[in-house]
Amino acid sequence: MAKWTAFPRLGEYQFDAASVAREWHRLHAGDAEPLPSDARVLQAWVLFHNGEFEHAVEAGLAAGDTGINVANKAACIYANYLEKKEKVRLAIFQEAAQRAHLRAAEHPDDPAAWYWQAYALGRYSQGISVAKALAQGLGSRVKEALERTIALQPRHADAHIALGAFHAEVIDKVGGLIGGMTYGAKKDTGLKMFQQALHLHPRSPIALIEYANGLVMLEGEGKLKEATRLYEQAAALEPCDAMERLDVELARAELAT
Repeated sequence: MAKWTAFPRLGEYQFDAASVAREWHRLHAGDAEPLPSDARVLQAWVLFHNGEFEHAVEAGLAAGDTGINVANKAACIYANYLEKKEKVRLAIFQEAAQRAHLRAAEHPDDPAAWYWQAYALGRYSQGISVAKALAQGLGSRVKEALERTIALQPRHADAHIALGAFHAEVIDKVGGLIGGMTYGAKKDTGLKMFQQALHLHPRSPIALIEYANGLVMLEGEGKLKEATRLYEQAAALEPCDAMERLDVELARAELAT
């Protein structure tokens, strides 16, 4: 494995098993992940929330089948925010998607398995271009996996965000008519997904960011003012862990440019 870039604020978050368990509902308001009973998996989550993403992947994989979801989340968040080499980023997403695919095949009732498959494929698609990914059939796989996630866990706010982004990006790239007829992408559904995500998790910086982006893609530049307001809300939030710190700093960086 290539050397991973360290979380820039390593040491800022000092969770241990007890504090992660105590703050579990807040830390997992986005993914509705159940508190693990395996101490090894809980320790992998401790590493994740502290921003030790590489070690979280290693610990999750070492814990076996029940650690796959934390390993995939740590890998995907790392690749999305911190990995500088595009080739490595895409490889990490592909590996996470494959692990999640196998997990979903063995545990089809696990919403996280479907979600991380969709997330990894979605970010991979953005990396190779959404148009190319749609031509390869990845769009349908992402949409179906996200819909499966929500059917299994209706309170999975992050899946609502990602499904909203799917509808927005497809319509933005191929237009409403082709997007609807070929890929089932609909403007009203996309907006509804973003709004539901914020209803489920109103203090989610990534929900605010993605909603802002989706509004402009779906409604046009007339929504720039509202999108800026959403970015400002995201930038003003107090992050609860390393992942949210990366989300908030993304919003602040966008506002500064």
